[in-house]
Amino acid sequence: MTPIHVVGIGLDGAAGLSPAVQKIVAEATLLVGSDRHLSYFPEHSGEKLKLGDFTQAIATIRQHLAATATATPLPRIVVLASGDPLFFGLGRLLLAELPAEQLTFYPHLSSVQLAFNRVKIPWQDARIISAHGRSLEELTQAIQQGVAKIAVLTDNTHSPATIAHLLQSLDLPQRYQVWVCENLGSPEERVQAWSPEALRLEAFAPLNVVILLRSGSHTEPLDLKTLPLFGLPDSAFISFSDRPNLMTKREVRTLVLAELALQPGQVIWDIGAGTGSVSIEIARLIPDGQIYAIEKTAIGISLVQQNRDRFQLENIAVIHGPAPAALHSLPAPDRIFIGGSGGNLSQILDVCAAHLAPQGVLVLALATLEHLTQALAWLEQQNAPAQPPAWQHHLIQVQLARSVPVGPLTRFAPLNPVTLITVSRIA
Repeated sequence: MTPIHVVGIGLDGAAGLSPAVQKIVAEATLLVGSDRHLSYFPEHSGEKLKLGDFTQAIATIRQHLAATATATPLPRIVVLASGDPLFFGLGRLLLAELPAEQLTFYPHLSSVQLAFNRVKIPWQDARIISAHGRSLEELTQAIQQGVAKIAVLTDNTHSPATIAHLLQSLDLPQRYQVWVCENLGSPEERVQAWSPEALRLEAFAPLNVVILLRSGSHTEPLDLKTLPLFGLPDSAFISFSDRPNLMTKREVRTLVLAELALQPGQVIWDIGAGTGSVSIEIARLIPDGQIYAIEKTAIGISLVQQNRDRFQLENIAVIHGPAPAALHSLPAPDRIFIGGSGGNLSQILDVCAAHLAPQGVLVLALATLEHLTQALAWLEQQNAPAQPPAWQHHLIQVQLARSVPVGPLTRFAPLNPVTLITVSRIA
């Protein structure tokens, strides 16, 4: 039997402990806990230590152990902690200061376990994030990645309202349903779903857990009259349910459109169209042009079609098939954008070079060094010293960051870097 017993306890107090654990607490010679935890045992006859300064509490526990080392019976120190002491709890700190062989843990239900069970959602695949005394950087990354289930342990700074503000500021292509689970296990328990807009206006109990459940992309009709001429928000597009941020981001799209130097009535190839975001932008800018969105995946084809219909565009032809095989039967393009190559970049460039109009422009968006190296090697081969140069090009390295709220403050969250290569024939 170890001298120190770490007992997890919920908001139901002593009544939530098993008879065996209640007996351990009753026999404690030193009972350590917060004011709330100690208040559950008003008639305890042993010494009590309010847990305030953790360093001082550890020193007192060590002194108590040393002073009673030869006592019979041996001392029994009970430390009360919320929920599961080893789940973002006091247990981690105790293990850092005291030998593990002196500690025995008696976990209670954790707040996250209670929260998911109240919401009635399986949670073995959930991402658990503690914002208690920490930044919201991990939560921001999880939301941007489109993690399906997220539980957030909050504090007074990173409250449900702060999380709602973060959700609204990120311009997400997917939506999250937000549950706030307050005072779990107590008579004052409240579990309710909220919209981010309503959440920012509500006050909540300090003891709460926020559950974020991804509920898919925005599907309500767009008000086309209120949209900008170009630079559409990412949230306007229906996206991949499992990879909601897999699209050419708004800031990068605007640069791609500038590099393409579009003209009225042109034929455009969008290779590796994905969600169709670049095709949509081009089709709105040149309504008398013809855009061919080439995509090899069935889900990508469906998304391009849904977004085309969502924006009420008729000048986008959706081509299902891998490049370069799907390119040979298409009309010669005036402009080409390559957003994805499926591992066939050199072969795609060969076909594009053979079909591109004399005054045409080709723009590549490359996210990896390997593809950048491959594209530059292709250009070097085309402009071999033994023959007159055929192509000219320039590069733009795009490294962008968006502002996100951090409680009452603001920081920048970086987007993945992208290199744009703009290629044109030498006249």
